[in-house]
Amino acid sequence: MTNSKRLFGVLLAFIFLATACGNDNETTADGGTSESITVYSGRSEDLIQPLLDAFTAETGVEVEARYGDSAELALLIQTEGSSSPADVVISQSPGALGLLAGEGRLAPLGDDLTSMVGAGFRASDSTWVGITGRIRVVVYNADLVDAADLPDSVLDLTDPAYAGRVAVAPGNGSFQDFVTAMRNELGDDDTLVWLEGMAANDSPNYPKNSAIVEAVGRGEVEMGLVNHYYNLRALEADPSVASVNHFLPADDLGALVIVTGAAVLSSSDAPATGQQLLEWMLSESTQGTFAAETQEYPLRDGVASPDGVPALDGFAVDTIDYDLLGDGLTGTIELIRSSGIEQ
Repeated sequence: MTNSKRLFGVLLAFIFLATACGNDNETTADGGTSESITVYSGRSEDLIQPLLDAFTAETGVEVEARYGDSAELALLIQTEGSSSPADVVISQSPGALGLLAGEGRLAPLGDDLTSMVGAGFRASDSTWVGITGRIRVVVYNADLVDAADLPDSVLDLTDPAYAGRVAVAPGNGSFQDFVTAMRNELGDDDTLVWLEGMAANDSPNYPKNSAIVEAVGRGEVEMGLVNHYYNLRALEADPSVASVNHFLPADDLGALVIVTGAAVLSSSDAPATGQQLLEWMLSESTQGTFAAETQEYPLRDGVASPDGVPALDGFAVDTIDYDLLGDGLTGTIELIRSSGIEQ
């Protein structure tokens, strides 16, 4: 077990003990402690399972979890329909949630829950709520790249000067949400031109953000498009690593703020308990744990952001309507594939 995971376990135990001391008679939403729920999680098991275990220890609610890719889980819920065993879905990015909301598969959440975060971090129809936030950045190897050569905009990366130098993860949910946001902002034609430009530049492909950060740190590739927290974790594990986050201007599409979101399915047999889990994930203690362990932005007001990141309120997060991301998710995947950027 890594030191980071041990710390996560200690922090979660502290949350449980602190809450239990003040809530000796904690019960589930229906007044009992035997109810169970099923969670489909697009976040990784090593991150989410300790949280679910702590929630069970605190409330007595048993939680069964299924882990997978966020988009694939959304498609699974589509296939399962009203017979889906899932009560709650946690998504790596809002695109999959928007897709489900557009099909009426998500239940409206209560105002007490959605008001825990700002309007930019929840669905306008209250069908999902943000849990944490991540900013898109250009990670680069400081030994290989002069800071003066870094782009001022993500749109600059199609310039031949960046050929073969900028890694991407076309199959990753965050990249897909970024492309969908570009479609909403610039239109499909200009987005396809950008994707084709990146393809023409032979942008190296990696399966996920962490693989890009590792490759940049090794000097295998000079730069990459990732979420900010991956490099913060790499630096925490090895402060000597040469990778550095380059934050683009706050009004640039390359600095898109992407949220991890969660929702309760409209077909759930235990919607109140599902909402109870989401409220717990937005509690001050759990939000603080997210910031300390994952280096992501907590979205609940009043919880401090991780060290070494710009203030989230400096970014124009409400310029992107996250509800639109899900509407274009399928089209985005098709656009990415047709562009030739996937190698």
